[in-house]
Amino acid sequence: MQYSPIVQAQNLTYEFVSHDNHIRVLHHLNLSISAGEQVAIIGSSGSGKSTLLSLLAGLDIPASGSVQIDGEPFSQLDEDGRAAIRAKRMGFVFQSFQLLPSLTALENVMLPLQLKNHPDAATLSLAALRQVGLGERVKHYPKQLSGGEQQRVAIARAFATQPAILFADEPTGNLDHTTGQRIIELLFEMNANAGTTLVLVTHDIHLANRCHTQLKLEHGALTRLNQP
Repeated sequence: MQYSPIVQAQNLTYEFVSHDNHIRVLHHLNLSISAGEQVAIIGSSGSGKSTLLSLLAGLDIPASGSVQIDGEPFSQLDEDGRAAIRAKRMGFVFQSFQLLPSLTALENVMLPLQLKNHPDAATLSLAALRQVGLGERVKHYPKQLSGGEQQRVAIARAFATQPAILFADEPTGNLDHTTGQRIIELLFEMNANAGTTLVLVTHDIHLANRCHTQLKLEHGALTRLNQP
């Protein structure tokens, strides 16, 4: 039986203008990710890894080509349409954390669930913070947390929504080795227990080696590093 991949990019091209020069970041890139797959995207700094993640998540729009989610057009939708799918299907861990400074750690984690009127927002959020080792810091504001702790709040926020797809940009980048290993285990527990599809941008070779699929982004195109 044939089925559509959960994430698919076709002929994806992205460019920006700098000093009147068109800089092409991605060039007719193709990618297909099955439900429940673990995908690590590696590459040198500036190769466009974070840009690719933003395009797959509908946070940016390609110059040409398309992104589909569950076989349905995604990149062609307006911002409201893309936001609705993100809220329903996706979780995110950003390099910049994207925490709201006026909200506590618990309130930051609860926010996506509250936007969906989830009846167990507080319970799920508290459990997620405990999972990442921040059960004692739930009332702290981002400015009272270290960079690594803010990263863990962002990860807890992504876990709490129990997404079908988790996009993570350097999820262990601001963490010490021990905490990073703990987060890696949590990521793969999500994948094993809930079937969450993992799409990870990382410089962490240990994390990349744990994934089913390892892709290298170079010169605007993806190359598979391991055998299927």
